[in-house]
Amino acid sequence: MVTLAEVAQHAGVSASTVSYVLSGKRSISATTRHRVEQSIRELGYHPNAGARALASNRSTIIALMVPLRTDMYVPVMMEIAIAVATTARTHGYDVLLLTGEEGPDAVRRVTGSGLADAMILMDVQLEDERLPLLRGSGQPSVLIGLPADTAGLTCVDLDWTATGALCVEHLAGLGHRDVAVVGEAPAVYERHTGFAERTLEGLRSRARAAGVRLLHRACEGGYDAMAVTLARILEERPGTTGFVVQNESAVEPLLALLRQQGRAVPEDVSVVAICPDQVAVQASVRLTSVAIPAQEMGRHAVEHLVAKLEGRGADEVVLLAPELTVRASSGPAPAAS
Repeated sequence: MVTLAEVAQHAGVSASTVSYVLSGKRSISATTRHRVEQSIRELGYHPNAGARALASNRSTIIALMVPLRTDMYVPVMMEIAIAVATTARTHGYDVLLLTGEEGPDAVRRVTGSGLADAMILMDVQLEDERLPLLRGSGQPSVLIGLPADTAGLTCVDLDWTATGALCVEHLAGLGHRDVAVVGEAPAVYERHTGFAERTLEGLRSRARAAGVRLLHRACEGGYDAMAVTLARILEERPGTTGFVVQNESAVEPLLALLRQQGRAVPEDVSVVAICPDQVAVQASVRLTSVAIPAQEMGRHAVEHLVAKLEGRGADEVVLLAPELTVRASSGPAPAAS
């Protein structure tokens, strides 16, 4: 491993000069800086992370809290996490991934130990137990999600309320008056997870305004759970002609069950999904959908966090506008309905 002293000898300068070039703590002439940087490149020198952290009181690490729960669609969570990691790297930061369900304990551990310079929190609940600690710590942070109270916080998220409204608006415009929502697993609503609650708010609000009867049922996902949920929906609302699905693991089971019952999509029943584009286009019927901009959310979160770390950022809420793409799964409501 190349040492700082070897870089200094190669560049013909003192070790302290190399240190000042790396830290930026003192003004170094352009000629000397260029010579040192060239030696660093030629020798392949990498500063010791521990020593650099002690010297600068910075770890150049961002902690990303991603509780990986069985009732969440993990591929979306990991796509956001990858976007966070790759964007952070372009700014010279590494990412410490925290995947447990420690909640406030994890925030306390990171902020109290100096493990990271800043934090990004995911899977945000309306009344999130982590937020009082985060506000009190003074450490720069960004939420990918929207709690009930955003005061003193920077939040980045898809506008889930507008997403729900957009789905109902599309179906109502096609003449559907009885719409069922196949939602996330019950535990997601029991935790009052922000994205699920806000989507439901948008669905209900626009349904009232459009004169659409809306029925919401949580679903664990998978074929058996979807079969039970669909039976309940059709028993309560036999005239249902439109479905909104916010549960990736329920998409294909719903389409299969509708086929088994002789309900053609979209001739008899229309289906709109809130899901990644990959899920929508690979379904057995290409789904009309609102995409989840996972990469954009991760990138925005890091950009705002880096601005905070550099003293340029202010607390704000950034909501990404939803976009609905019409595909083969939605059409006019059948005349009989």
